[in-house]
This record gives sequence, C-alpha cells and structure tokens, in this order.
Amino acid sequence: MDKATLASVEVALRWRSPHAGHTDRRVFDRITFWRDLFPADMGERLSVAEAGTNVSQTVAAGELVAGYDSALVRRVPTSRFNTRPRPDLTLAPRVGRFYPLNLLSEVPGFYPQDRRPFRVLDADDELLTVDINHPFARFPATVEARVMEFLNVKEERGGRCNDIGQEMTEYGPGLQAALPDRETDFYGGEPFARLDPRADEQFYARARLVQHIDATARAGIGAIYERCLQPGMAVLDLMSSWISHLPESVADLEVTGLGMNREELEQNPRLAHHVVHDLNADPHLPFGDKRFDAAVCTVSVEYLTRPLDVFEQLARVLRPGGTFVVTFSERWFPTKVIELWTQLHPFERLGLVLDYFRRAGFVDLGTESVRGLPRPADDPYADRLAHSDPVYAVWGRAPA
Repeated sequence: MDKATLASVEVALRWRSPHAGHTDRRVFDRITFWRDLFPADMGERLSVAEAGTNVSQTVAAGELVAGYDSALVRRVPTSRFNTRPRPDLTLAPRVGRFYPLNLLSEVPGFYPQDRRPFRVLDADDELLTVDINHPFARFPATVEARVMEFLNVKEERGGRCNDIGQEMTEYGPGLQAALPDRETDFYGGEPFARLDPRADEQFYARARLVQHIDATARAGIGAIYERCLQPGMAVLDLMSSWISHLPESVADLEVTGLGMNREELEQNPRLAHHVVHDLNADPHLPFGDKRFDAAVCTVSVEYLTRPLDVFEQLARVLRPGGTFVVTFSERWFPTKVIELWTQLHPFERLGLVLDYFRRAGFVDLGTESVRGLPRPADDPYADRLAHSDPVYAVWGRAPA
C-alpha cells in the first residue's frame, strides 16, 4: 500500500491574542489524504513527506472559520438570558465571559438547542451586548502538521470527510483570549466557593498515593516542563505530592515541594526539600525573594481559593525571568474545586489562569493544549475512553 494513504497526524494551531501566544495541538489517528481536507495544499505535502517532517501553512483571519461580522454583535434584553439552566446552577451574564447560545431566548437566526459560544461584551439590568461571532473569527494563525506514523492497514473507503481546519477550531481555540480593551469579569459573585468549605487540612490529612491523570498525559506534562528547565536549576513544585511530573531528562535539579500531606511529600523521590503549607489558609510562600529559577504547578490550580495572592507570591520568589508553568486537565476532586472552574469551558479556563498571570505582573505569556492522543491500553479507563486526558498549560516569566 502507498505509505501516503492512511496516517496518524498531529496538527498544531499557532496564533496570538492581545496578551499571549497560543499553541493548540490535536492528534488525528486515521487521516486519509485523498478524503480529508487540510488548509491549502497541506494534505498533498504531508502525503509525500517523511514521517516527523513539519509542514506549515499561514492562514488569514476568517479562513478556518467564518470571518468576523459586525452584524453578529447584538443587543438583547437581559431578561432573555437564562440564569437557571438547571436547578443546581445559577449564572449571571458577566462581561468578557462566554456562554452557550442556548442560554439566550428569541435570538433571530439561532435555534434553541444551539450550544455554540457567545461572548458578553457589555451588561446591565436592561440590556446585554453579545458577540455571536466564532471565538476564533478575528485571529490569523499558522497551521503546522506532521505525520506521526504511516499506518500499515487496509485503505479506508467511505466514511466522513474531515475538515481539519474546522475540527481544530470547533471546540475551544479562541475562548482563552481576553478582550483587547477590557478585563474579563471572572471574579463577580462567589467564584471561589466550594462544595466542601471545611479547612483543607482535613481533606488532605489522608495520603492519596494515586495518579490523577493517565500516563500519556503525565508524559505530555513532563515534555512541557522540559522546555523551561535546565540542569542545576532551583525549582519550586507548588502544590506537590508523591510525584512531581518533572522530566527525567533534566537532571541535577534542586526541587522544593510545597504541599498539604507530609507522607506524600516524603515519598516523592525528586524533592530535595519539602514544606507542608496550606495556601488557601495562608497564600504567603515561606521562601525568600528571588529564591527559585522556575516553578511548576500540576493539576492543582483549580483548588486555589486565593489564586491572585498566590501568583503574586510566585512573582516574588522567582528570579527575574524565571518561568512559572501551570498545567491541568479535566479531572478534579469535585468537593474541593472552586465553583467558577466548573462553570467554564476547558479553553476558557486557560483564559482564567492567564488572567492570574497577568494580574500578578508576569510577562511573555503563553498557553498550550494537547488533545486526541490515544489512551494507554493498560489504563483503567481504556475500555471507556479512547483518548488520553487532555493537557492544558499556561506559563509566564517573572518580571525584571
């Protein structure tokens, strides 16, 4: 069989919003080059390229999705916003936030089951100004793709034609971008309330020596951390546990772990030092100024009830130019996650964490998402979930 018939392909969408650079990656496991659609001639170039070779294409705003249309900025009565989409959830339309269209009633041209996102641009008791354009409508981008593996299987016939540009943008990219001229209202109401308001020391008193994401996702997080670490660095592992998710390829790190459970920290082989400290009770980091070269926080940022204070502390304890990387996925302890986190789309959570970085003064901000990798065959959820846990990352550098 011609090697170019069927392949596993990783596609990366690279773009910039007003405040950060973004890379959104997705793996497509059975691409058929004669059927599936890539931007411009990328499909033809990929079909003859060697596996691992990058092929790229610059696309203008409006090429991957419908272009921005000012007619899709509407003013509607605030009363048409459904504040109680279900009995256990109360919402308010907040400036800069995204919501599914089915929360608006009687919007001409849109059907009641439409869950595409719209953005609130302005709000008062009488009127909402909403933007129904696609979240990615204003952004040019570079699309990069590489064949991960040519598949030695029978050529597929029939089936759905995949539009790669459409699939790369249909579930999230654009939602992490802040408005260029106003702040997003992430903080109205009680965003940091939790189902279990008791002191965290009670919840974390028992050691939990378990993995919170699958092995592929853990490796992906390690690869992201690897890009900002060098041998000999002093690294703070914030909200640490019995593993640190740091890449084995970077040796000689002086790692300090700050976490909630002493037993977990003592079993972590990467830690040279550890501190038991409850950041929700006291967000002050018990370290001197400019103590660390880098810091990481893995699948834990969603539990912070005073995140702005904690991020300001990170800016203090990092050396100028030091990198702080936050990673998360789509699993958490439901009783301890902040309420706001559960109300946001996964890509809008990237925007929330970016806002933490911006307000703390970090610079050179960026985000990355990784989706579509196969779940390990030996994973406990392999029989129910085809794909690995998605990985989301946000980073920035401490100001000079």
